Amino acid sequence: MGENTQYDGYEAFDYLEAGEDYTTFEFQDDLTGEWGEAYEVPLDGADAERAARLSAENTVVSLHEHAFLFPEDIDEQTEYARQGRAFTAYEFLSRSNLDAVFDWHQNGGLKVHSGNGWKFSEVVHDVGMRAADIDHQEFVVRARTVDDIRRAHEEGRLAIVPGIESCMPLENELDRIEVLYGLGVRMMGITYAESNALGTGEADMRPNDGGLSSFGYDAIERMNKLGMAVSLGHASDRTVLDVAEASDAPVFLSHNGARALLDSTRLNTDEGLAAVADTGGVIGVNAAPHATPSAEHPRHSIASTMDHFEYLVDLVGVDHVTFGPDTLYGDHYALHGRDVPYEIDPDAEVERVEYVEGMENPTEVWHNVVRWLVREGYSDREIAKVTGENVLRALEDAWY
Repeated sequence: MGENTQYDGYEAFDYLEAGEDYTTFEFQDDLTGEWGEAYEVPLDGADAERAARLSAENTVVSLHEHAFLFPEDIDEQTEYARQGRAFTAYEFLSRSNLDAVFDWHQNGGLKVHSGNGWKFSEVVHDVGMRAADIDHQEFVVRARTVDDIRRAHEEGRLAIVPGIESCMPLENELDRIEVLYGLGVRMMGITYAESNALGTGEADMRPNDGGLSSFGYDAIERMNKLGMAVSLGHASDRTVLDVAEASDAPVFLSHNGARALLDSTRLNTDEGLAAVADTGGVIGVNAAPHATPSAEHPRHSIASTMDHFEYLVDLVGVDHVTFGPDTLYGDHYALHGRDVPYEIDPDAEVERVEYVEGMENPTEVWHNVVRWLVREGYSDREIAKVTGENVLRALEDAWY
């Protein structure tokens, strides 16, 4: 996007009256909030100019973010989610270099109609509510095709692609895939951490990993026919391998990393990473708190996240790696209850952090990703690939 932004100052649900039509919440008024400090990868003048040029020229695509505002007081998150009205972070996003973002909505955090989330009615409510708001402004567009994303780049706009992190809302209804597609959803995760009717999630794979179910195979076939991209972001090891073998289209690890660098159920084996690449798919490197530390950089920061990036490039090649930072505008660490929500080897020397330096929100992440790649000597072509072109190439086959 560069400096060519068409943002005109619209704020979420400006067409309604705050306090009368909906309950108001306080949001942070700067990018990092009180829990973090802004960080910029240092560059000299020539390299800084090159980074700015590449951000402006390339179509920059994030494979995984939550591009809406979370309450400044994270203890209000349940009440905020229950209202079913997530506030797209238009102004903060306009400061980014992003041209497109896969926005993974509230998913299991939704409790509009239930106490546990993941209900089909809640997901439909959330997707529809966000779409209604987006239709009242002109900076953000909801992308359904690769051409929509490229057009957003050319016009100084931001393309949002709705995503759902788990197929749990499908229950045993295959046709619900088409309903969600019709509402604009273009990528869906097979499982979240917990298992569902399609297969085993990452939290359930030890000691018994059942992989993809028979219903899961049917769902993959339907998603391929429809042109719904498949994410394996929270799937078990066996489910990843089963889906990669079953899918006729490229599949995605939307926000993951290498278990070789950290023994965590949140990350993937070399076998699983290679299987996804073999489909023509793409692996997005995660940056959520404590997701991708490394032995070399046990305090989670942009340095440790980039350790995973470089490991993946060496393993599967530069054509199959991108970034799915899984960041948001809010206190991400506190949102998880100030704990690590997945299993990590207790012998791993991972330092607890309040925020991930250099990768705290979608705006900070993507400026720093480009700056880091420039500093480390990646070519213009390599930077274009890993910041967007790899994703767009795979989507050309997955979306049809």
